[in-house]
Amino acid sequence: MIVVLKPNLEPAEIEKVIAEVAKLGYEPRPIHGNIQTVIAAIGDETVNQSLETLSSWPQVEHVHRVQKRYKLVSREVKKGPQKDTIVKVHGQEIGAGKKFCFMAGPCSVESEEQLMATAKAVKAEGATFLRGGAYKPRTSPYEFQGLAKEGLRLLSQAAKEYDLGIVTEVLSERDVELVAAHSDILQIGARNSQNFSLITEAARSGKTILLKRGMSMKIEEWLLAAEYVLAHGNSNVLLCERGIRTFETYTRNTLDLGAVAILKKESHLPVIIDPSQGCGRADMVLELCKAAVALNADGLLIEVHPNPAEAWSDGQQQIDFNLYRKLVEALSPFFTAVGRPL
Repeated sequence: MIVVLKPNLEPAEIEKVIAEVAKLGYEPRPIHGNIQTVIAAIGDETVNQSLETLSSWPQVEHVHRVQKRYKLVSREVKKGPQKDTIVKVHGQEIGAGKKFCFMAGPCSVESEEQLMATAKAVKAEGATFLRGGAYKPRTSPYEFQGLAKEGLRLLSQAAKEYDLGIVTEVLSERDVELVAAHSDILQIGARNSQNFSLITEAARSGKTILLKRGMSMKIEEWLLAAEYVLAHGNSNVLLCERGIRTFETYTRNTLDLGAVAILKKESHLPVIIDPSQGCGRADMVLELCKAAVALNADGLLIEVHPNPAEAWSDGQQQIDFNLYRKLVEALSPFFTAVGRPL
């Protein structure tokens, strides 16, 4: 870390800070300028106390980190020839330029008829994972909260019938074991993206974790949330950009496609895009999918419903079977352009 001192300090004041750096377990290497002194603190932050506490000292102007706070998810941790993590789940390899992954299905599991019809339709168009909410986090307590255990049973039934992997959200630590028994990928939603107790419990299940970005979450915070999963011995993490909350009201959320480029530079983990939540509008999903593929994302998480007008939740952002088929067809030249197998 770098400790920048305030200008024109007396030597005795500078020595106090140097002594404190050494006391906290670091090797202080002061650089004395004509006006200002900078102290390079050499040491391991995972072993020693953080020097950020020095920011409160009257002699200190600010403290800078040299190392990234997220270490295991950082690209720098990959030393071998394989620079990107490949997540292997339900027979598919996700990431590192492997086959593009389609995860599609309804926002909420509503009935056997609805889910089986959707599973059949998305499977026919190349989807390998069926998404569907059995437990739904809703802003209002009076809105549909999901079918819970019955929803999980229906997801398992559809998965078996059409040989699809299952992506579904877990909301509570107490439900992790149950949800993991019925799914291949545990989704941590935007509202729980910094619920570290839940993230830790989900990580311990050994299941692949799809970690959505919180609606007001900085990218560093998102990567640190993923760090919790890897720190608990689970390297199977998919980062899912699903839109952030901004001042814009034309769309429900603002899909941050720039985050894909940043994540590809900063982390080795695969990146999934949720265009449905990302904008909250069915008529924009196709164009956002094109952009996601062009940016070399690793997969899409798309809300598909037999009849969105009758959906029990978020009908305005779900696409029907016909539009989903057209979407997959329209993406073909984009996969060719980026050299990605479909």
